[in-house]
Amino acid sequence: MTTPTFSSIEKWILQRIHATIGRPPIRLALGRGPELLPAGIEPLASVLISDWRTLARLAFNPEIGFGDGYSEGCIEVEGDLVLLMETVLRCMKDAETKGWYPAFVSRWLERVQANTLNGSARNIHHHYDLTADFYKLWLDPQLVYTCAYFPTPSATLEQAQLAKMDYICQKLHLRSGEKIVEAGCGWGALALHMAKNYRVTVRAFNISREQILFARERAKREGLTHQVEFIEDDYRNISGHSDVFISVGMLEHVGAEHYNPLGHIIHRTIGDSGRGLLHFIGRNQESPFSPWIRKRIFPGAYVPTLGQVMDIFEPWDFSVQDVENLRYHYAKTLEHWLSRFESSVNSISRMFGAEFVRAWRLYLAGSIAAFRVGRLQLFQILFAGSNCQRVPWTRNYLYGDQQSLSKESRWTHAMS
Repeated sequence: MTTPTFSSIEKWILQRIHATIGRPPIRLALGRGPELLPAGIEPLASVLISDWRTLARLAFNPEIGFGDGYSEGCIEVEGDLVLLMETVLRCMKDAETKGWYPAFVSRWLERVQANTLNGSARNIHHHYDLTADFYKLWLDPQLVYTCAYFPTPSATLEQAQLAKMDYICQKLHLRSGEKIVEAGCGWGALALHMAKNYRVTVRAFNISREQILFARERAKREGLTHQVEFIEDDYRNISGHSDVFISVGMLEHVGAEHYNPLGHIIHRTIGDSGRGLLHFIGRNQESPFSPWIRKRIFPGAYVPTLGQVMDIFEPWDFSVQDVENLRYHYAKTLEHWLSRFESSVNSISRMFGAEFVRAWRLYLAGSIAAFRVGRLQLFQILFAGSNCQRVPWTRNYLYGDQQSLSKESRWTHAMS
Protein backbone atom coordinates (compact mmCIF):
# COMPACT_ATOMS: atom_id res chain seq x y z
CA MET A 1 0.00 0.00 0.00
CA THR A 2 1.37 3.40 -1.00
CA THR A 3 1.66 5.96 1.76
CA PRO A 4 0.25 9.34 0.70
CA THR A 5 2.90 12.04 0.36
CA PHE A 6 2.60 15.41 2.04
CA SER A 7 2.24 16.97 -1.41
CA SER A 8 -0.63 14.67 -2.35
CA ILE A 9 -2.47 15.56 0.87
CA GLU A 10 -2.07 19.26 0.09
CA LYS A 11 -3.34 18.68 -3.45
CA TRP A 12 -6.35 16.79 -2.07
CA ILE A 13 -7.15 19.69 0.29
CA LEU A 14 -6.94 22.15 -2.60
CA GLN A 15 -9.36 19.96 -4.54
CA ARG A 16 -11.78 19.85 -1.60
CA ILE A 17 -11.67 23.64 -1.23
CA HIS A 18 -12.20 24.06 -4.97
CA ALA A 19 -15.22 21.72 -4.87
CA THR A 20 -16.70 23.50 -1.84
CA ILE A 21 -16.70 26.85 -3.67
CA GLY A 22 -18.31 25.36 -6.79
CA ARG A 23 -15.21 24.64 -8.91
CA PRO A 24 -14.80 28.17 -10.32
CA PRO A 25 -12.35 28.70 -13.22
CA ILE A 26 -9.55 29.96 -10.98
CA ARG A 27 -6.08 28.73 -10.06
CA LEU A 28 -5.31 27.72 -6.46
CA ALA A 29 -1.66 27.42 -5.44
CA LEU A 30 0.04 26.64 -2.13
CA GLY A 31 3.38 28.40 -1.79
CA ARG A 32 5.99 26.49 -3.74
CA GLY A 33 3.92 23.34 -3.45
CA PRO A 34 1.04 21.97 -5.51
CA GLU A 35 -1.39 23.97 -7.58
CA LEU A 36 -4.84 23.30 -8.97
CA LEU A 37 -5.79 24.52 -12.43
CA PRO A 38 -9.27 24.51 -14.01
CA ALA A 39 -9.57 21.81 -16.66
CA GLY A 40 -9.41 22.99 -20.26
CA ILE A 41 -9.81 26.70 -19.57
CA GLU A 42 -7.58 29.66 -18.81
CA PRO A 43 -8.01 30.68 -15.13
CA LEU A 44 -9.67 34.05 -14.59
CA ALA A 45 -7.49 34.73 -11.55
CA SER A 46 -5.05 33.04 -9.19
CA VAL A 47 -5.29 32.61 -5.42
CA LEU A 48 -1.85 32.15 -3.87
CA ILE A 49 -1.90 30.57 -0.39
CA SER A 50 1.29 31.21 1.57
CA ASP A 51 1.38 28.38 4.12
CA TRP A 52 -0.22 25.25 5.51
CA ARG A 53 -1.96 27.08 8.37
CA THR A 54 -3.81 29.31 5.91
CA LEU A 55 -4.70 26.27 3.80
CA ALA A 56 -6.18 24.56 6.88
CA ARG A 57 -8.26 27.66 7.72
CA LEU A 58 -9.60 27.67 4.15
CA ALA A 59 -10.55 24.01 4.45
CA PHE A 60 -12.48 24.55 7.71
CA ASN A 61 -14.32 27.66 6.56
CA PRO A 62 -13.58 28.97 3.04
CA GLU A 63 -15.21 32.37 3.61
CA ILE A 64 -13.57 33.29 6.91
CA GLY A 65 -10.36 31.53 5.94
CA PHE A 66 -10.10 33.51 2.72
CA GLY A 67 -11.14 36.80 4.33
CA ASP A 68 -8.71 36.55 7.22
CA GLY A 69 -5.93 35.12 5.04
CA TYR A 70 -6.29 37.92 2.48
CA SER A 71 -6.46 40.59 5.20
CA GLU A 72 -3.33 39.27 6.90
CA GLY A 73 -1.40 39.02 3.62
CA CYS A 74 -1.24 35.21 3.77
CA ILE A 75 -3.33 35.01 0.60
CA GLU A 76 -2.52 36.98 -2.53
CA VAL A 77 -4.77 37.42 -5.55
CA GLU A 78 -3.33 37.72 -9.04
CA GLY A 79 -5.96 39.27 -11.28
CA ASP A 80 -9.13 41.31 -10.76
CA LEU A 81 -10.32 40.88 -7.15
CA VAL A 82 -13.91 41.87 -7.96
CA LEU A 83 -14.04 39.44 -10.89
CA LEU A 84 -12.62 36.68 -8.67
CA MET A 85 -15.29 37.30 -6.00
CA GLU A 86 -18.06 37.53 -8.59
CA THR A 87 -16.97 34.27 -10.22
CA VAL A 88 -16.80 32.40 -6.91
CA LEU A 89 -20.20 33.69 -5.77
CA ARG A 90 -21.82 32.59 -9.02
CA CYS A 91 -20.32 29.11 -8.72
CA MET A 92 -21.17 28.76 -5.02
CA LYS A 93 -24.82 29.52 -5.73
CA ASP A 94 -25.31 25.99 -7.06
CA ALA A 95 -22.60 24.07 -5.22
CA GLU A 96 -22.31 25.64 -1.79
CA THR A 97 -22.15 23.14 1.07
CA LYS A 98 -22.79 23.98 4.70
CA GLY A 99 -20.38 22.39 7.18
CA TRP A 100 -20.77 22.31 10.95
CA TYR A 101 -17.99 24.83 11.53
CA PRO A 102 -19.36 27.72 9.40
CA ALA A 103 -22.80 27.18 10.96
CA PHE A 104 -21.25 27.19 14.45
CA VAL A 105 -19.37 30.45 13.74
CA SER A 106 -22.54 32.14 12.45
CA ARG A 107 -24.54 31.14 15.55
CA TRP A 108 -21.72 32.22 17.86
CA LEU A 109 -21.44 35.64 16.19
CA GLU A 110 -25.20 36.14 16.40
CA ARG A 111 -25.02 35.49 20.14
CA VAL A 112 -22.01 37.66 21.02
CA GLN A 113 -23.03 40.50 18.69
CA ALA A 114 -26.73 40.60 19.62
CA ASN A 115 -28.33 43.99 18.95
CA THR A 116 -29.40 44.79 22.49
CA LEU A 117 -29.18 48.42 23.59
CA ASN A 118 -25.60 47.95 24.79
CA GLY A 119 -24.72 45.52 22.02
CA SER A 120 -25.90 47.88 19.28
CA ALA A 121 -23.77 50.68 20.72
CA ARG A 122 -20.67 48.44 20.63
CA ASN A 123 -21.44 47.21 17.12
CA ILE A 124 -22.00 50.69 15.69
CA HIS A 125 -18.92 52.10 17.41
CA HIS A 126 -16.76 49.41 15.77
CA HIS A 127 -17.65 50.55 12.25
CA TYR A 128 -18.91 54.12 12.21
CA ASP A 129 -16.66 55.73 14.81
CA LEU A 130 -13.47 55.20 12.80
CA THR A 131 -13.28 59.02 12.43
CA ALA A 132 -14.87 61.11 9.72
CA ASP A 133 -11.42 61.76 8.24
CA PHE A 134 -11.26 58.16 7.08
CA TYR A 135 -14.63 58.29 5.35
CA LYS A 136 -13.86 61.68 3.81
CA LEU A 137 -11.13 59.98 1.77
CA TRP A 138 -13.54 57.87 -0.29
CA LEU A 139 -17.16 58.96 0.20
CA ASP A 140 -18.74 62.02 -1.42
CA PRO A 141 -18.26 65.41 0.34
CA GLN A 142 -21.58 65.02 2.23
CA LEU A 143 -20.48 61.61 3.59
CA VAL A 144 -23.52 59.72 2.37
CA TYR A 145 -22.69 56.10 3.22
CA THR A 146 -25.67 54.38 1.60
CA CYS A 147 -26.67 53.35 -1.91
CA ALA A 148 -26.80 56.23 -4.39
CA TYR A 149 -29.36 56.63 -7.18
CA PHE A 150 -27.91 57.10 -10.68
CA PRO A 151 -30.41 58.84 -13.01
CA THR A 152 -27.95 57.98 -15.78
CA PRO A 153 -24.98 55.59 -15.73
CA SER A 154 -22.63 58.51 -16.35
CA ALA A 155 -23.75 60.50 -13.29
CA THR A 156 -21.02 61.28 -10.78
CA LEU A 157 -21.16 59.91 -7.25
CA GLU A 158 -21.96 63.40 -5.96
CA GLN A 159 -24.84 63.76 -8.44
CA ALA A 160 -26.13 60.29 -7.64
CA GLN A 161 -26.16 60.82 -3.87
CA LEU A 162 -28.00 64.11 -4.28
CA ALA A 163 -30.45 62.36 -6.62
CA LYS A 164 -30.97 59.60 -4.03
CA MET A 165 -31.88 62.09 -1.32
CA ASP A 166 -34.29 63.89 -3.64
CA TYR A 167 -35.74 60.57 -4.78
CA ILE A 168 -36.59 59.66 -1.20
CA CYS A 169 -38.17 63.06 -0.56
CA GLN A 170 -40.23 62.80 -3.75
CA LYS A 171 -41.44 59.30 -2.89
CA LEU A 172 -42.64 60.63 0.46
CA HIS A 173 -44.00 63.85 -1.11
CA LEU A 174 -42.75 65.93 1.79
CA ARG A 175 -44.67 69.12 2.54
CA SER A 176 -43.45 72.31 4.18
CA GLY A 177 -43.94 72.27 7.94
CA GLU A 178 -44.14 68.50 8.33
CA LYS A 179 -42.39 66.76 11.20
CA ILE A 180 -39.94 64.04 10.19
CA VAL A 181 -38.16 61.48 12.34
CA GLU A 182 -35.10 59.73 10.92
CA ALA A 183 -33.72 56.58 12.54
CA GLY A 184 -30.02 56.11 11.89
CA CYS A 185 -29.03 59.41 10.29
CA GLY A 186 -25.35 58.83 9.50
CA TRP A 187 -23.46 62.10 9.15
CA GLY A 188 -26.71 64.00 8.71
CA ALA A 189 -26.83 64.61 4.95
CA LEU A 190 -30.43 63.51 4.38
CA ALA A 191 -31.84 65.31 7.43
CA LEU A 192 -30.15 68.54 6.36
CA HIS A 193 -31.23 68.07 2.74
CA MET A 194 -34.87 67.65 3.78
CA ALA A 195 -34.79 70.69 6.05
CA LYS A 196 -33.07 72.93 3.53
CA ASN A 197 -34.95 71.94 0.38
CA TYR A 198 -38.38 70.85 1.67
CA ARG A 199 -38.74 73.17 4.70
CA VAL A 200 -39.57 70.39 7.15
CA THR A 201 -38.37 69.88 10.72
CA VAL A 202 -36.35 66.77 11.47
CA ARG A 203 -35.40 64.81 14.58
CA ALA A 204 -32.54 62.53 13.57
CA PHE A 205 -31.38 59.69 15.83
CA ASN A 206 -28.00 57.97 15.83
CA ILE A 207 -25.82 56.14 18.38
CA SER A 208 -22.53 56.92 16.63
CA ARG A 209 -20.96 59.78 18.56
CA GLU A 210 -18.55 60.63 15.74
CA GLN A 211 -21.38 60.98 13.26
CA ILE A 212 -23.65 62.97 15.57
CA LEU A 213 -20.91 65.47 16.40
CA PHE A 214 -20.12 65.91 12.71
CA ALA A 215 -23.83 66.36 11.85
CA ARG A 216 -24.39 68.91 14.61
CA GLU A 217 -21.41 70.95 13.50
CA ARG A 218 -22.62 70.93 9.90
CA ALA A 219 -26.16 71.97 10.94
CA LYS A 220 -24.69 74.86 12.93
CA ARG A 221 -22.47 75.89 10.04
CA GLU A 222 -25.41 75.88 7.61
CA GLY A 223 -27.81 77.67 9.95
CA LEU A 224 -30.25 74.76 10.23
CA THR A 225 -30.20 74.04 13.96
CA HIS A 226 -33.72 75.47 14.29
CA GLN A 227 -35.02 72.85 11.83
CA VAL A 228 -32.87 69.79 12.55
CA GLU A 229 -32.16 68.21 15.93
CA PHE A 230 -29.48 65.52 15.96
CA ILE A 231 -30.09 63.20 18.90
CA GLU A 232 -27.47 60.78 20.18
CA ASP A 233 -29.76 57.92 21.12
CA ASP A 234 -30.98 54.50 20.07
CA TYR A 235 -33.97 54.21 17.71
CA ARG A 236 -35.79 52.30 20.46
CA ASN A 237 -36.02 55.51 22.46
CA ILE A 238 -37.79 57.53 19.75
CA SER A 239 -40.88 59.20 21.19
CA GLY A 240 -43.33 61.95 20.24
CA HIS A 241 -45.48 62.31 17.13
CA SER A 242 -44.19 62.80 13.59
CA ASP A 243 -45.79 62.84 10.16
CA VAL A 244 -43.09 60.75 8.48
CA PHE A 245 -40.69 58.00 9.59
CA ILE A 246 -37.52 57.46 7.53
CA SER A 247 -34.75 54.93 7.93
CA VAL A 248 -31.95 54.71 5.37
CA GLY A 249 -29.32 52.03 5.93
CA MET A 250 -30.21 51.24 9.55
CA LEU A 251 -32.39 48.14 9.23
CA GLU A 252 -29.29 46.02 8.52
CA HIS A 253 -28.21 46.73 12.12
CA VAL A 254 -31.52 45.90 13.81
CA GLY A 255 -31.82 42.11 13.57
CA ALA A 256 -34.92 40.15 12.54
CA GLU A 257 -35.87 39.43 16.15
CA HIS A 258 -36.40 43.18 16.65
CA TYR A 259 -38.61 43.85 13.61
CA ASN A 260 -41.91 43.54 15.43
CA PRO A 261 -40.82 45.97 18.19
CA LEU A 262 -39.53 48.33 15.49
CA GLY A 263 -42.99 48.29 13.90
CA HIS A 264 -44.45 49.25 17.28
CA ILE A 265 -42.02 52.19 17.53
CA ILE A 266 -42.95 53.37 14.04
CA HIS A 267 -46.67 53.10 14.82
CA ARG A 268 -46.15 54.93 18.09
CA THR A 269 -44.47 57.71 16.10
CA ILE A 270 -46.69 58.15 13.02
CA GLY A 271 -49.89 56.39 14.10
CA ASP A 272 -52.44 55.37 11.46
CA SER A 273 -52.23 58.59 9.45
CA GLY A 274 -48.49 58.89 8.84
CA ARG A 275 -46.24 57.45 6.19
CA GLY A 276 -42.66 56.27 5.92
CA LEU A 277 -39.82 54.79 3.94
CA LEU A 278 -37.29 52.05 4.70
CA HIS A 279 -34.14 51.81 2.56
CA PHE A 280 -32.02 48.73 3.31
CA ILE A 281 -29.83 45.94 2.00
CA GLY A 282 -31.84 42.74 1.61
CA ARG A 283 -31.72 39.31 0.07
CA ASN A 284 -34.04 36.96 -1.80
CA GLN A 285 -33.77 33.97 0.51
CA GLU A 286 -33.35 33.77 4.27
CA SER A 287 -29.83 32.81 5.35
CA PRO A 288 -27.13 33.94 7.81
CA PHE A 289 -25.25 37.08 6.91
CA SER A 290 -21.58 36.77 5.94
CA PRO A 291 -19.71 35.69 9.09
CA TRP A 292 -16.49 37.31 7.88
CA ILE A 293 -18.21 40.66 7.32
CA ARG A 294 -19.74 40.37 10.80
CA LYS A 295 -16.39 39.47 12.31
CA ARG A 296 -14.21 42.06 10.59
CA ILE A 297 -16.42 44.90 9.30
CA PHE A 298 -20.05 45.03 10.45
CA PRO A 299 -20.61 43.32 13.81
CA GLY A 300 -24.27 42.64 14.47
CA ALA A 301 -25.30 43.02 10.82
CA TYR A 302 -28.17 41.03 9.36
CA VAL A 303 -29.68 41.21 5.86
CA PRO A 304 -33.40 40.36 5.70
CA THR A 305 -35.78 39.11 3.04
CA LEU A 306 -38.86 41.11 2.09
CA GLY A 307 -40.96 38.49 3.86
CA GLN A 308 -39.11 39.04 7.12
CA VAL A 309 -39.49 42.81 6.86
CA MET A 310 -43.26 42.41 6.71
CA ASP A 311 -43.07 41.68 10.45
CA ILE A 312 -42.56 45.43 10.79
CA PHE A 313 -45.74 46.32 8.90
CA GLU A 314 -48.38 43.62 9.24
CA PRO A 315 -49.05 43.74 13.01
CA TRP A 316 -49.75 47.48 12.79
CA ASP A 317 -51.86 47.44 9.63
CA PHE A 318 -49.36 49.48 7.63
CA SER A 319 -49.98 49.43 3.89
CA VAL A 320 -46.99 48.83 1.64
CA GLN A 321 -47.42 51.36 -1.17
CA ASP A 322 -44.32 50.74 -3.26
CA VAL A 323 -41.29 48.43 -3.34
CA GLU A 324 -38.29 49.14 -5.53
CA ASN A 325 -35.04 47.22 -5.91
CA LEU A 326 -31.97 49.38 -6.57
CA ARG A 327 -29.48 46.51 -6.53
CA TYR A 328 -27.51 47.64 -9.58
CA HIS A 329 -27.34 51.18 -8.23
CA TYR A 330 -25.58 49.85 -5.14
CA ALA A 331 -23.08 47.90 -7.24
CA LYS A 332 -22.26 51.13 -9.09
CA THR A 333 -22.06 53.11 -5.83
CA LEU A 334 -19.57 50.60 -4.48
CA GLU A 335 -17.51 50.79 -7.67
CA HIS A 336 -17.09 54.52 -7.04
CA TRP A 337 -16.21 53.92 -3.38
CA LEU A 338 -13.64 51.24 -4.18
CA SER A 339 -11.99 53.41 -6.81
CA ARG A 340 -11.70 56.32 -4.38
CA PHE A 341 -10.55 53.97 -1.62
CA GLU A 342 -7.73 52.66 -3.82
CA SER A 343 -6.70 56.23 -4.63
CA SER A 344 -6.34 56.91 -0.89
CA VAL A 345 -4.63 53.65 0.15
CA ASN A 346 -1.45 55.35 1.36
CA SER A 347 -3.36 57.72 3.64
CA ILE A 348 -5.59 54.94 4.96
CA SER A 349 -2.59 52.68 5.59
CA ARG A 350 -0.95 55.42 7.65
CA MET A 351 -4.16 55.72 9.68
CA PHE A 352 -4.90 52.04 10.35
CA GLY A 353 -2.21 49.81 8.82
CA ALA A 354 -1.92 47.46 5.85
CA GLU A 355 -4.17 44.73 7.30
CA PHE A 356 -7.05 47.18 7.67
CA VAL A 357 -6.58 48.32 4.07
CA ARG A 358 -6.70 44.77 2.76
CA ALA A 359 -9.78 43.89 4.85
CA TRP A 360 -11.72 46.94 3.66
CA ARG A 361 -10.62 46.40 0.06
CA LEU A 362 -12.02 42.88 0.26
CA TYR A 363 -15.24 44.12 1.90
CA LEU A 364 -15.84 46.68 -0.86
CA ALA A 365 -14.86 44.32 -3.71
CA GLY A 366 -16.92 41.46 -2.29
CA SER A 367 -19.94 43.74 -1.88
CA ILE A 368 -19.72 44.82 -5.53
CA ALA A 369 -19.67 41.15 -6.53
CA ALA A 370 -22.59 40.27 -4.23
CA PHE A 371 -24.82 42.98 -5.72
CA ARG A 372 -23.80 42.11 -9.27
CA VAL A 373 -24.70 38.42 -8.90
CA GLY A 374 -27.83 39.02 -6.83
CA ARG A 375 -26.60 37.70 -3.48
CA LEU A 376 -27.59 41.09 -2.09
CA GLN A 377 -30.47 43.40 -3.03
CA LEU A 378 -31.23 47.03 -2.14
CA PHE A 379 -34.87 47.60 -1.28
CA GLN A 380 -36.82 50.80 -0.79
CA ILE A 381 -40.24 50.28 0.76
CA LEU A 382 -42.77 53.11 0.88
CA PHE A 383 -45.51 52.49 3.45
CA ALA A 384 -48.42 54.29 5.08
CA GLY A 385 -50.83 53.99 7.97
CA SER A 386 -54.33 52.69 7.36
CA ASN A 387 -55.82 56.21 7.53
CA CYS A 388 -53.12 57.99 5.52
CA GLN A 389 -54.54 60.16 2.74
CA ARG A 390 -51.23 60.88 1.01
CA VAL A 391 -51.30 57.86 -1.30
CA PRO A 392 -49.85 58.05 -4.85
CA TRP A 393 -52.34 57.58 -7.69
CA THR A 394 -49.63 56.71 -10.21
CA ARG A 395 -45.85 56.78 -10.37
CA ASN A 396 -45.90 59.84 -12.60
CA TYR A 397 -44.93 61.94 -9.60
CA LEU A 398 -41.52 60.21 -9.82
CA TYR A 399 -41.01 59.55 -13.51
CA GLY A 400 -43.47 61.74 -15.42
CA ASP A 401 -43.33 65.35 -16.54
CA GLN A 402 -43.56 67.10 -13.18
CA GLN A 403 -44.61 70.42 -14.64
CA SER A 404 -47.62 69.02 -16.51
CA LEU A 405 -49.04 67.13 -13.53
CA SER A 406 -51.20 68.99 -11.08
CA LYS A 407 -50.89 68.18 -7.39
CA GLU A 408 -54.45 66.87 -7.44
CA SER A 409 -53.66 64.34 -10.17
CA ARG A 410 -50.62 63.05 -8.35
CA TRP A 411 -52.09 62.24 -4.99
CA THR A 412 -55.38 60.88 -3.71
CA HIS A 413 -57.21 62.61 -0.89
CA ALA A 414 -60.10 61.67 1.36
CA MET A 415 -62.85 59.87 -0.50
CA SER A 416 -66.08 61.85 -0.70
